[in-house]
Amino acid sequence: MSELDALRERVVALERENDELRTPKRRRIRGRSVIGAVLLVLAVVLAPVAAMGTWARLQLVETESFVATFAPLASDPDVQDFVAEQVSAAIDEQVDVSAVVGEVFDGIRSLGLPPRADTALTLLEGPAADGAISLIDGVVHDVVRSEQFADIWTQSLRFTHDRATAILQNAPGTAVQLSDDGAVTIELGVVIERVKQAMSERGIGLADVIPEIDRSIPIAQADSLALVRTVYQVADIGGFWLPWLVVALVVAGVLLMRDRPRAVLWSSAAIALVFLLLSAGLGIGRGVFLRAVSPEIMSAAAATALFEQLTSLLAGTIAAIALIGVLAAMWAWLAGSSRAAAGFRGLVDSGFSAVRGAAERRGLTTGAFGRGIDRFRGPIFIAAVVVVTVLLIASRPVSFGSVIGAGVGLLVVAVLVELLRRPSEPKEMDVDPSADAATSTAQDPVSAPDAVS
Repeated sequence: MSELDALRERVVALERENDELRTPKRRRIRGRSVIGAVLLVLAVVLAPVAAMGTWARLQLVETESFVATFAPLASDPDVQDFVAEQVSAAIDEQVDVSAVVGEVFDGIRSLGLPPRADTALTLLEGPAADGAISLIDGVVHDVVRSEQFADIWTQSLRFTHDRATAILQNAPGTAVQLSDDGAVTIELGVVIERVKQAMSERGIGLADVIPEIDRSIPIAQADSLALVRTVYQVADIGGFWLPWLVVALVVAGVLLMRDRPRAVLWSSAAIALVFLLLSAGLGIGRGVFLRAVSPEIMSAAAATALFEQLTSLLAGTIAAIALIGVLAAMWAWLAGSSRAAAGFRGLVDSGFSAVRGAAERRGLTTGAFGRGIDRFRGPIFIAAVVVVTVLLIASRPVSFGSVIGAGVGLLVVAVLVELLRRPSEPKEMDVDPSADAATSTAQDPVSAPDAVS
């Protein structure tokens, strides 16, 4: 084959390549991309379930988390008023204060007092009974607002939760049984005993006539013990493993997709949207809860304090995960191929290049270490993301502050990598004049025959 024929074949091949580049290829949907999309959809669907499961597990399984959630209620004024009203009502049901005061006055009358003194006693009997009732009510409120009541409240919460979990776990040798209807209660008997003790310390003799009262305040109710046990077991297992499953689905789904930044962008935005909707649903649930328990069971103020304290951890987790979705979507957009993202990356890269250049001109360089960082900067950032993700999940519940801290930490890592890395200089390749001339000739098919001839 002559040199002219070889050159002509080369020109035809180049033209064919140019045609292929100009002709848009029809994208084929690969099977692995379909599987990746399915995994990402599953992750988005399971993400709120994992968050709810983690919250339920912390409340149902871990006693200290349960106590930490409900213990602050002892210092809430609305809850204190509710408990004080319940204690006073329990005492009124067991002790007829007016009758006790009347017996005292009858004993005084039996001493044979003058008529005017007897009339005065009759006038004083009603106010004395009212004063005794007010005195008891004041002592009750003082006790409920004291630090001793907060300790009693905490001890009752811990005892109640330990008793419930012992039954739900089928612990052998459990002495105290949970009620068959699944009721979880706060016992008022301990509080009433403390009220009697306080009355005795103040010299109020009515404390001796208050009997032992067995009364409780229900704080949770399930349809049946079997249902409670089932929920407990599901929360125990699912609350621990579901978050790890969601993370695994996201990682696998992104790795299987062809356009990974776009996959991260859409899946993160979907997760953020789902958790924003979940936050709205939490607000709707608050209204439903208030209508269900007030005013028949407790006042609206006490019910509001109870719901907000119960869901504060969940609300914080929802906001934190929504923030994670927003931050991940922003990162995916910046890593995408859009013109705005490419321009932003170019601007940032030129800024860091200027900083590195200024440092090198003053003798500050990272040398071989910087070249190593430049070579492995992608794996370094991926490793940082993995470490932060593991720490967030391991230190559950995820909070808004922890997410902000994780984002700031990743930003610091990225800045340090850009400042420390030292991009390698492009090597100048030796150019063969004959090859360069052939290449120039091949790129100009119009003048190729003339040049050869």
